[in-house]
Amino acid sequence: MSYAFPPGGLPDQSQSPEGTAIFTESYAVIPALTMRDIVTSYLPGWTDTRVWIIARPLTGFAETFAQYAVEVAPGGGSETPDPDPLAQAILFVAKGTMSLTIDGRAHTLTEGGYAYIPAGSAWSLTNPGATALQFHWVRKQWEPAPGIDKPTAFVTSDQTTAINLMANTDKWGTTRFVEPDDLRHDCHVNIVTFQPGGLIPFAETHVMEHGLYVLQGTARYLLNKDWVEVGPGDFMWLRAFCPQACIATGDEPFRYLLYKDVNRHPALHLAK
Repeated sequence: MSYAFPPGGLPDQSQSPEGTAIFTESYAVIPALTMRDIVTSYLPGWTDTRVWIIARPLTGFAETFAQYAVEVAPGGGSETPDPDPLAQAILFVAKGTMSLTIDGRAHTLTEGGYAYIPAGSAWSLTNPGATALQFHWVRKQWEPAPGIDKPTAFVTSDQTTAINLMANTDKWGTTRFVEPDDLRHDCHVNIVTFQPGGLIPFAETHVMEHGLYVLQGTARYLLNKDWVEVGPGDFMWLRAFCPQACIATGDEPFRYLLYKDVNRHPALHLAK
């Protein structure tokens, strides 16, 4: 199993600046080719770490989450990873080894490893290996609801979690790290898998915002009224109600890490 990550580096002067990045009122496509050294950030409280911030709350677009691709050099990491005590974290390891401690409990994650960290948890992260640790990090402020407990922390992996196939097909399924009816969770970060030739047989149009990071394979993806070609390391960012569909291409599975917000009433007032 392979998991894509931003390539970094910088193309030489023979590379044409014309690209395939798209930003519209309803969706954005950020190709892997654009995720280079010059667009990284360094975060307070982290050492020997750089970050591609590929989504953040944006008024009038997608407002519920931030999504990072994080690269930690050997020995680097953080004892104070997130300054927001209301933020929950979902981590997915693309390459390398992660030493993760959540509320005093130590875990080791390798490629395909997945961790859910509840808001308010004390957590820390280091790279104990000899090569770079590369992982995806989704942040969202947890939204409480009457009678609903806060979720508990857990660590699992892509390799040990079954793919749930959609009805009437063996070509499209979802690796669900959280059960859909677990109302403690106000968002899901799952992996969607299409076998070659698999497709979404209708244009989904719904209230959930999405971040889709392509981990493997290629596809034609419908975004609003446009079909775009996407592949490993490309990121798609969708606001609520943007129509979407997918046709997997190539001879290997097409897989992406999917964020969506769920299980809460929409606010009936504008934020002040």
